[in-house]
Parts: sequence; structure tokens; C-alpha cells
Amino acid sequence: MDEGQPCLKCKSQCPGYKPHAWRAICDHCKCMREWHEIRLDSFSNVRDRMGLKDKMEQNGVRDKRTAVEEGYSWVPPGLAADKIQSYFARIPSGKVPKSGTPGEKYREKQLIIQLPDQDFSMEFCKFLGKEYQQLYIDFNNERDKTIMDIAYVKSAVERTSECYGCGGTVILGDLAVVNPKLGEENPFHPSCFVCSVCEELLVDLICCTLEGRIYCQRHYAEQIRPRCAGCDELIFGECTKLMSKYWHPNHVFRLKCEESLSSQKLVREDRAYFTLCYKEANCNICHQCGRTIGIHCKNLSYKDKHWHEDCFVCNKCRIPLIERSFAWKNIQIYCEACYHAAFASRCEKCGQIFRTGTKMLTYRDKQWHKDCVRCVACSNLVGNKGFVQIGNDIHCNTCYQQKFGATCVECHQIVTTDGIVYGNKLWHSQCFCCTKCLVRLEGRRFALKDDKLYCVECFGNLFAERCSGCNGPVIGISGTRYTSFEGRKWHNDCFFCVVCKASLVEKNAFTDGTNVLCPGCTKPKIMV
Repeated sequence: MDEGQPCLKCKSQCPGYKPHAWRAICDHCKCMREWHEIRLDSFSNVRDRMGLKDKMEQNGVRDKRTAVEEGYSWVPPGLAADKIQSYFARIPSGKVPKSGTPGEKYREKQLIIQLPDQDFSMEFCKFLGKEYQQLYIDFNNERDKTIMDIAYVKSAVERTSECYGCGGTVILGDLAVVNPKLGEENPFHPSCFVCSVCEELLVDLICCTLEGRIYCQRHYAEQIRPRCAGCDELIFGECTKLMSKYWHPNHVFRLKCEESLSSQKLVREDRAYFTLCYKEANCNICHQCGRTIGIHCKNLSYKDKHWHEDCFVCNKCRIPLIERSFAWKNIQIYCEACYHAAFASRCEKCGQIFRTGTKMLTYRDKQWHKDCVRCVACSNLVGNKGFVQIGNDIHCNTCYQQKFGATCVECHQIVTTDGIVYGNKLWHSQCFCCTKCLVRLEGRRFALKDDKLYCVECFGNLFAERCSGCNGPVIGISGTRYTSFEGRKWHNDCFFCVVCKASLVEKNAFTDGTNVLCPGCTKPKIMV
């Protein structure tokens, strides 16, 4: 099932997972198995490893059914649906085992890491000698009997307590994780139930407790027995320690060519290398001369580029730059003098360059020394204040407004802020008001007559024609509807027959003195 699965770390560089002959890695990309797109039968896998398949088979089936119904690959046993949601809301979202999400992949990865097959069954141990098999059995029995357990989630704690993990408060009635080895008096926040070594959430609440600390099974086992850095099995016999790691004596091989390292000169890195092979795989190339920077040479680096000590020189004058100021331009390094001569910007006012550390002001792709930005009218420094540039001249806001500022039509003062423009004329917002009643006109309907502003009400009362029906003003602005008939005007709502009250808008009408009649009401008058 595992073979051929893509590597999530190398991605397209790995053609697919292929088990190494004896190492716990992929033979193609050298990454660990858990970095590949491996899928597990999560429930049966965990319960088989824990030895719980028979005695908890019924509960396991129920838990699996609940998980599927709720859309997860695993849920805490025995919780109601609302409590399941509450539990997962308390752990990081990227670690929630929701089906089809990164959280599900996280759980599967942690199952492989925290519960390695070779720690639970001899059938997965390739390098366990017969003389050590009883030690292996005794180790497993002791762990299963006294150390390892499955924690459970208590939906409501019965008293306010201190979190055993972070020391914070677990409030009365709150949801908490309980480790049976530590008891309900020592609850954990769900996000605090982590291994004390790797600090990852304990997968499916499976934990090992030793001397008051909790571990995932992998890191508990490593407290008791060393683990081979090559094959990832626990070591029950002879052991070699190299570069802060433990190895079966016959597993100390270089990763790249699988040759023995026992008699070779090593470079002390996370992985074991011959000096020559380390140089091939890890040494940098000098940006200046193009040669390899050996492991015994000084390696100077800047912006992901590397140099021999003797090659770290100015690209133009070749002066050594170690312990000197330098600049970076077009993927090359320069001494300060050469960089300024070739690339430094110059002040628009005085024409001098901007040296390192010099304060400058930038405006529309032009730069000035801070002390060069002065108003042409008053000669005062502009500094960080606002200014206006006209041609090559700079004006402070005060001088610009005095010389060029537009004035308000009403008060004839300069408009600096909050101006309103209408009909190519400018007002202060506070001056933009009705000439008659002085009401502010922003956001209101208004009319302009003889350069004077009026609100609609005042304009109608002062200047508008009168409705022949109601004698109110008829104003033809902003959608107001009216009807003209025989030299007079009516609001549309006022233009109706005086006898039958029918609207005459867009209909035939007749006059009878000052009255307006519809054709139907006109006939009786004609017959009389």
C-alpha cells in the first residue's frame, strides 16, 4: 500500500516511496516514510498496536461509526456530538483530524512517528537478534502493563483545577483530558496534552507516563533504550554512539554511498559523510571565482551568495572588503567609494550624492537632502511637513496657499481643506449654505441664482411660479413633476377636474373661467 506514494517534502523530485533495504527511509529521496502520502486503516491499526482489539472491539466499532458520522478519522471515545465539536475547537485547526483535510494527514503522520510498528511487534524488527528477544518482550510487557494508557476526555470537570500541562486554570464544568495514570485531579487542557519531548499532540490520546512526565510511545521508549539512527529500531544489544546519535555497530554507513564510516574521516553533521562526499554534497561555490569552498576554508556569505575569503573584494577596484563597509548592486559587491561613484542617487537641489546613513526626502522619484528642502518664498526648512512642487521650486503649504490658493466665492478666504466645487466655483464647506435661511447644503437639494445658493424651499418661496391649484411654488428641479396648460402651471397632483376630481395629467382638458374640467364634465355645461 505504501510503495509508489509521492513525497510531500520532495514533491516532484521523488518518483514515489520505495522502502530502503534496511534504513527507515525512502530509497529514492532519502526522506522518512511519514513524509510520504501514506494512508492508514487508522482504527484497526491503533487498536492492534495497543493490544485492544479483542477487549474493546465493540467500543472501537462504535467510535469508528461516530467518527464517520461526524466527518472525522478519529474522535475522542464516548463523547456526544456537541462535546466532540467542543473538544476539536480547543486544539489547533491544522491538527483536527477532519476527513480530507491537512489535519487528517497530520494524524496519520503522527501515528507512524509516535507508534512505530517495530516498537510493538517483533515481526517488524529486522535486526533484533534471538539473544535479545526476551529483553524486547520484557520491555513491551513493562510498558503495556505500567506505562502506557489511553487518556479520555471528561466532558465536565467537577472542580476548578490547575492544568497539569501549562499550569493554567481548568474551570469547573469545562472540558478536559484526563490521564488515568495521573488521575482526574490532574486534568489537561486539550491543547496541552502533548509529548514532553517532541511537544506534539499525543495521537488518539495514547500516552506513556514516566516519573510524572508524559511521552508519546516513541520518546518514552528512547528514555529506556537507545534507537538506531539508521534502521529506527530500538537497540537491545551492542550500541555505537556517533555524532550524538546511536547506531547498531553494523549500521554506521554513509547515507549516499552506503560505505562504512568506521575507519574514515567524518564531517560532524546531522548525517554522516566522508570528507570528500560531504564536499560534493554540501560545500558552496564561490560567487567570484566559481570554485568550491572547501570545508577547511572560510566561507563568507551574503544574500545567498558565497565567497572565499580572498575573493571577497570590490567588483571594481578589487580592494578587500572584509571588515569594510560594502554595497550590493546587480549581484555584485562594491566598496563604498566605488558604489557611490557609480550608482548613488544625487540631491535635486545641491547635486551631491547621498552617502550611507544620510537622511533624504523622496517625492515623485526625486530625492533631496533633508536640509536642502526649503521653501523658495520664505526659505524655511520643509522637513517632514507637506509641500507643493511647481517646476523645480518647492513651496511650503502656507506660502503656496497665499500665492496660488483658490478662494471661497462666499467669504473670499483661501480654501485649504474641506472645499466644495460646483459650477467651476469653490466654497468652504461651512460657506456652502442657503443665502436666505443659512442651512448647510451638503447632501441636500439646492439651486443657484445670480451666484447665490438657495435651498429648495427658499428658492421656491422666492422665485418659483405658483401652482394654479394649491398656490404653492412649482420648482422644476430634482425630478419635480408639473403640468403647463394655457399659460398656467399646476403640480401634477393638483391638475384635476374641479367637478369629478379625476386627474387630467396627459389628458384632454377644458377651462371654465379659472377652473379646469374634463371632457365629460364639460358636456352638461355646453348643453345648458
